[in-house]
Amino acid sequence: MKVTDSDSVAIRFVIERQLAAFQKDDAQGAFAFASPGIQKQFLTAEKFMQMVRISYPAVYRPRSIFFEKITTIQGNITQSVLLLSPHGVPLRALYLMEKQPDDTWKINGCFLVSVEAEII
Repeated sequence: MKVTDSDSVAIRFVIERQLAAFQKDDAQGAFAFASPGIQKQFLTAEKFMQMVRISYPAVYRPRSIFFEKITTIQGNITQSVLLLSPHGVPLRALYLMEKQPDDTWKINGCFLVSVEAEII
């Protein structure tokens, strides 16, 4: 799938809005940017928020955010974002994005890797 400039803008917007929702502890707002599959997996916004808070502190409360280029990893449109964790550890968040039938984008997963990790 080819990612257009408008897709790139929309993808960044979705991630920025979800990160902003995490900052405000807005579970419903953050959950709204998750794909239907992720929503089905967690069932409630509160369970989703608890998982992010515990397992993804760099996503939940990043000190800084820097968007890198969009790439495709194993067939998934992936937005790479450099994050600085609350403890000052740099990490790369790989956001797997999913285009919805209405042409909007949702987050279909996020993986944290060390900054030194090579993205193929």
